[in-house]
Amino acid sequence: MEALSRRRFMTGAAAVGVSFAALPKGVLAAEEPKLNFYNWDTYIGETTLADFKEATGIEVSMSLFADNAELFARFKEGNPGFDVIVPTNDYAERMIKAGILEELDHSKIPNMKNLAPAFQDAAFDPGRKHTMPYMWGTMGLGYRKSKVDGVPGSWKAVLESDKYKGRIALLSEGRTMLGMAAKYLGYSLNTGKAEEIKAAEELLIKQKPNIKVFAQDNGQDLLLSGEVDITVEWNGDILQVMAEDDDLSYVVPQEGSLLWQDTLCIPKGAPHPDNAHKFINYILDAKAGAAIADFIQYATPNAAARKLLGPDYNNNPAIFPTDETIARCEPQTYQGEAVQRLYEEAWTRVQAA
Repeated sequence: MEALSRRRFMTGAAAVGVSFAALPKGVLAAEEPKLNFYNWDTYIGETTLADFKEATGIEVSMSLFADNAELFARFKEGNPGFDVIVPTNDYAERMIKAGILEELDHSKIPNMKNLAPAFQDAAFDPGRKHTMPYMWGTMGLGYRKSKVDGVPGSWKAVLESDKYKGRIALLSEGRTMLGMAAKYLGYSLNTGKAEEIKAAEELLIKQKPNIKVFAQDNGQDLLLSGEVDITVEWNGDILQVMAEDDDLSYVVPQEGSLLWQDTLCIPKGAPHPDNAHKFINYILDAKAGAAIADFIQYATPNAAARKLLGPDYNNNPAIFPTDETIARCEPQTYQGEAVQRLYEEAWTRVQAA
């Protein structure tokens, strides 16, 4: 099946019972057959929410966030009414340390057994007390083959070159873009050194005249529409639009990149915690997990789901990177609020420049 573009997914969302209305605040005295889900855009199966309702009678109301910084900001002062959220690994760790996430009851998530051994535990959440893995992958460059000079195999194409001036989109997620700039400069993308973060900041400021837009996780749409020729994006987002246009492709640059893992979590104060456990368990079901992965084209940590998918999915290096590619990548880590502030202040200066 052809993957939906972001715009067509949003247009058709109502057809599968998704609501993007504002959510009521406060915790209900007793659970009702409802669940409030806060998710990334184009990051659920075509019929997952409708199928879950058919299986359980629970209706899911899904709202969208653009990046992890927005997600964290919504929960800093308390839960605004959500039951399940999807933070990336470093922000999940930040939320755990901030006391934002509820401990999971593993007895209510028997489908945890479907996870591949490598995902049964996590350094950022020992024992998987607060998180279940949802999808994982890389960040890299999506590009239009007919508009670039060969494969753009280095971050230089978007971070230190005017070759594609006015045709480049970077992500608007500051921590990530500063990390990529640091990686390109030969540092760790997790550097906590002020002088290295400053160097990454200066590189991005110098490159700004060549950048068309800092995109809020919609670089793949800009690429598909022809508004840009090269974009920094998550691998699955580019794979979705590659299914619509064979002139598009994806590469992890030679310097390496970000290796990420998105997680399913229950925030403290969730109005429907029992329903939240049911939903997470449903996502980890082999059949449901396979349908999601096949539709959104991200790497599933669900070994049982992978067995239901064919070679086009399982053998695609853009979905499952080679060992060589993985060796060049790093997971982004949370290093405390002091380092976090260095990145936030640097990004504010990049945006203001």
